[in-house]
Amino acid sequence: MEPWIIATLVAAAAQTARFALQRHLKRTGLSVAGATFSRFVFSAPLVALGVVTGAWLARVPLPVPPPNFWAFALPGGIAQILATACVIAMFSLRNFAVGIAFKKSEAVLTGVVGIVVLGETLSLGAWIAIGIGVLALLLLSQEHARGWSWRALLSRATALGLGSGLLFSFSAVLYRGATLQIPELPVLLRAGLTLACVTAWQTCVLGAWLAFRERGELTRVARHWRVAALVGVTSLVGSYGWFTAFALQSAALVKALGQVEVILSILVTTLVLGERMRAREGWAIAGLTASILLLIWVG
Repeated sequence: MEPWIIATLVAAAAQTARFALQRHLKRTGLSVAGATFSRFVFSAPLVALGVVTGAWLARVPLPVPPPNFWAFALPGGIAQILATACVIAMFSLRNFAVGIAFKKSEAVLTGVVGIVVLGETLSLGAWIAIGIGVLALLLLSQEHARGWSWRALLSRATALGLGSGLLFSFSAVLYRGATLQIPELPVLLRAGLTLACVTAWQTCVLGAWLAFRERGELTRVARHWRVAALVGVTSLVGSYGWFTAFALQSAALVKALGQVEVILSILVTTLVLGERMRAREGWAIAGLTASILLLIWVG
């Protein structure tokens, strides 16, 4: 199995756990921004320590990222903050598995954004696989058990889901662009340095927002530090996996394979959270699974 596939699978598993923990934090009284902040504040110092330690062990000096690096990394960090907030807000409207499945609209959107921003191309088979996933998402947008309603495509849950997908696709492509600006480092250190810079930036931006716009929320995050720290650790593992995969492969292929997260979310929904799923949702998620298998086969 290719390294980028292993990195992606590890990232998807860690991200599923992290979103489940953030969903729990949201239900304990934290705001959407507070639950989102928990992801960055606890993982940022761990990432920085890991990168410095890795560079020391490898006896590789860490370079100062060039200006082009920041042109990709900083807006990518903002896009990821907004995307994560959309997903957490969506959990109050649909069950966990459906919320994660909606988020996976990023697969096809990443392909389009990758072509526009980085000039990357995909094979016909990859586009077919992504297209199957999109059709499944259209089916998933229907909130009622029977019938079809085009109005459901304009619902708040659908808007949040597709919005998160678009924002995550931008962050994925921009992160890949950032890693490509420091080619002198080994892949793992390149991914780690990019991740360290981005998480530090996100912690500062979102921390400032909470301090000035949601007074008291920083204290509430600290009060739930046990769960928030687990969010940070799972975020660290997931992000390192994504960034490593982005450094090795097209962001569109990485995010398309990352749809395996939907399968994992079903297990969490039914076995851990005890939430029920409708037949239509099951068929839609089966379609996403088919697109994953086809993508692996053609890739």
